[in-house]
Amino acid sequence: MGMTLTEKILAAHSGGGRVRPGDLIEAKVDFCFANDITAPLAIREFEKIGVATVFDRDRVALVPDHYAPNKDIASAEQCKIMREFARAHRITHYYEVGRAGIAHVLLADEGLVLPGEVFVGADSHTCNHGALGAFSTGVGSSDLAAAMATGDLWFRVPETLRVVFHGTPAPWVTGKDLVLRVIGDIGVDGARYCAMEFTGEALRHLTMDERFSISNMAVEAGGKNGIMEPDETVLDWVRPRAKRPFTPVYADREAEYRRVIEYDTSRFEPVVSAPSSPGNVVPVREAAGVPVDQVFVGTCTNGRMEDLRVAARMLEGRTVHPRTRMLVIPATPAIYRQALAEGLIAIFLEAGAVVSASTCGPCIGGHMGVLASGEVCVSTSSRNFIGRMGHRESRVYLSGPAVAAASAVLGRLAHPDEVLGRTTAEVGA
Repeated sequence: MGMTLTEKILAAHSGGGRVRPGDLIEAKVDFCFANDITAPLAIREFEKIGVATVFDRDRVALVPDHYAPNKDIASAEQCKIMREFARAHRITHYYEVGRAGIAHVLLADEGLVLPGEVFVGADSHTCNHGALGAFSTGVGSSDLAAAMATGDLWFRVPETLRVVFHGTPAPWVTGKDLVLRVIGDIGVDGARYCAMEFTGEALRHLTMDERFSISNMAVEAGGKNGIMEPDETVLDWVRPRAKRPFTPVYADREAEYRRVIEYDTSRFEPVVSAPSSPGNVVPVREAAGVPVDQVFVGTCTNGRMEDLRVAARMLEGRTVHPRTRMLVIPATPAIYRQALAEGLIAIFLEAGAVVSASTCGPCIGGHMGVLASGEVCVSTSSRNFIGRMGHRESRVYLSGPAVAAASAVLGRLAHPDEVLGRTTAEVGA
């Protein structure tokens, strides 16, 4: 009997042979990382282990991205702990503010996560990197400490849920809409501790940026990891970035799956997750009309170049509604520079949006764009739990960048078709 993609990667990293769902294994870790919230805890536990230094200073990354640039003294102290640890252990991949960015975007772009590898991070959205064909999963800070010290970590081999996307996605339907549709169907615990293996010809029509949005949100369905086979689109993207050799892995044709779900994406339409769960998914047209106080385009889910291009296309020649504010946060400095070179930053500023340095801040209600009581935000982030972006009585709708930007222009939750073709004067009326 064959193995799934996740099973084959875990088998290769735990001595070879066959693994089955439920097996407890000790696997070699190719790379690990932590951020300014989770690293200080991991460092404290690492120091209790008593080893002289990390297992490999080239295979550990520390990225200040959640409360950085520092929002207060407490966050400054957190980042200081990371910085001093990185210097003491000569960590190659410590990214200081100005060179850092949102870790899940930064580390992939830097070529530090590769097909066929085991990648762990002390952050739940580490599943993001499964779009590259890696087993990539979030772990607790104590587990991260063990990985930093030994280069090994134990896992329970997950069952695999296979999601097949057929057809050509309908207009305005992006990777974000695909994954939200799945979460809406199976629920936020529908893939609990499962590998979510995404496949199908529809993926060929998606950019890498869109594919990352899908694997990024596997955890919102309870998944242990999200993963896709590394096709030529992936390999073409990885090869010029890769910092070390890699070997792609592919599922066996006779692999066994817990469940197979199939979709015809040509019948999809843009959707949103209404308050207050990623699983509360409805078509945009059904939710349209809700007055919007704030729009946020950014995060590890939708702060990449393609996301900014889509938002800029919607905003060009138009303005943010006078009753609405809009925040745009490129996920990394490199993306910021590219957006600047393409003229996207000018479009955002001319439309009346605020463009900020790379940070996770608004997504977690930590700083920049925190919501007040009763306010409504349309956000390209991944979570809309009660109090996630600010006050417990605020409400968040999750969407893709086109819906978010259209909502900013109209001042209410809107389908992109409502904006395209209108003049600035009509929109502002």
